[in-house]
Amino acid sequence: LKCEACSQVIYRKELEDKGRVCPECDFHFTVPGAERVKMVLDPGTWDERYAELASLDRLSFVDKVPYAEKIERTVERLGQNEALLSGLGEVDGRRVVLAVLDFAFMGGSMGEVVGEKFALACELAQAEGVPLLLFTSSGGARMHEGIISLMQMAKTCAALSSFNKSGGLSICVLTHPTTGGVTASFASMCDLTLAEPGALIGFAGPRVIATTIKQDLPPGFQRAEFLLEKGQLDMIVRRVELRETLARLIDYGRGPRVE
Repeated sequence: LKCEACSQVIYRKELEDKGRVCPECDFHFTVPGAERVKMVLDPGTWDERYAELASLDRLSFVDKVPYAEKIERTVERLGQNEALLSGLGEVDGRRVVLAVLDFAFMGGSMGEVVGEKFALACELAQAEGVPLLLFTSSGGARMHEGIISLMQMAKTCAALSSFNKSGGLSICVLTHPTTGGVTASFASMCDLTLAEPGALIGFAGPRVIATTIKQDLPPGFQRAEFLLEKGQLDMIVRRVELRETLARLIDYGRGPRVE
């Protein structure tokens, strides 16, 4: 494989052994959803929920192939029904509800089912009295579902707001890439917002913005480091340090113990 940051050629096995982090420049590659779950949670603690929910082609949308056929092919290829994986698990012994957007499933796009599964994850975290931990990697709203996909921006924000008002702790980790309607909704609404190094984070893509405003963009525009400098992130965490950092933040979010 060729690193998209430094163009170094890397053996696939070496990249996988290093947690999909470039050994030359430390660029953090996009991680498949199921692999992310294994990276974050303690072994044997994953209890997936709502896996049976699947998309409907309400608009009979046809691109190069019908939307229903595209969904069917993706489900068969990945062995999962949707782009969001959600369930209960533990991070270094701390129980959490985990929700992970999988970019391999139609670019991690947010449609009706992703919105519903996220809302259910918020409700589950509230019912169980545990933090909500979210990993995003997405191209944005799933336009094959039209206005229904855009409605999920309001729905997910409302679900997160309800969870927040109940006293719940939410942590979002923005990974490469997180764009479009996902960035403009729940991904930016959590109590703590983290990102992996070098992650592309924004609404419209940098090339679209540069073409529209007809100006050169600042160096590193829409990368995690640029957003941290501008105050849009709380911290950037390297993948190798992520579990330890999340465990510490979960303890912090619980507040001091009163004996």
